[in-house]
Amino acid sequence: MDKVIEIKNVVKNYQVGTVIVRALRSVTLDIDRNEYVAIMGPSGSGKSTLMNILGCLDTLTKGQYILNGTDVSQLEDNDLAEIRNKEIGFIFQTFNLLPRYTAHENVMLPLIYAGVSKSERDEISRRILDSVGLSDRIMHRPNELSGGQRQRVAIARAMVNNPSIILADEPTGNLDSKTSVDIMKLLDTIHSEGNTVILVTHEEDIARNANRIIRLMDGEVASDEMT
Repeated sequence: MDKVIEIKNVVKNYQVGTVIVRALRSVTLDIDRNEYVAIMGPSGSGKSTLMNILGCLDTLTKGQYILNGTDVSQLEDNDLAEIRNKEIGFIFQTFNLLPRYTAHENVMLPLIYAGVSKSERDEISRRILDSVGLSDRIMHRPNELSGGQRQRVAIARAMVNNPSIILADEPTGNLDSKTSVDIMKLLDTIHSEGNTVILVTHEEDIARNANRIIRLMDGEVASDEMT
C-alpha cells in the first residue's frame, strides 16, 4: 500500500518546571493513503500530542516522521509551516474561523498562502463551498451561520488545497447530535472521494465511523484494530 504517514519510535517529552512529562513513548505506526483512522484515548493518553505532531504543529523529541515521502522530523519552523499549508487540512472543534471574514474569504485563505491567483482562488472556494452544501451562504460571516454551517466552512477550508491528509480534532464536539450526524456523513463522503481522514475523538460512536481505531494509553499504542 501507498503510505502517507510513517511514524517510527516517536518520543515527545515536555519540561514542566523541573519535571519532564513523557507524553509519547516510542510510538510507531503507518497510515496508508485513503485510510479513515480514528485516534482515541483518555485525557493524558497522548492523543492530542500525537495529533499535534501529525499536523506538524509540534516537533518530536526523538524518532522519525515521514509525511507523504518527506521526512519532517528535522524541519525548521518555516518549512513546517509550508508543509502544514500544503499537506494538511485541519478541522477543529472550535471551527477557528476568522470572524470578520465571510465564508468565502475564510476558505480562500490557504490559497493566498499557497500563492494561487485571485481568480483561481475565487473559483476554487466557490466550488468547494458548493460541495459542502453552502453555495447560498458564501458571503455570510461566521456569526451569521449555525454551528453546523461553520463546521462545513471549516471542512471546506481544510479541503481547499487538496491536502494529503484531513486531520479532524473532535469535529463534532461543539455540535448537537443531529448536526454531528450530518458532519460525519460529510466526512464519510470526503473519505469515499479518495481522501485520507484522521479523526481524533473521545467518543466511541464517532470513532466507529472510521475503518480503523488506534487507542493510546500512557503515551503508547494500546491497540490498533480495523472496525
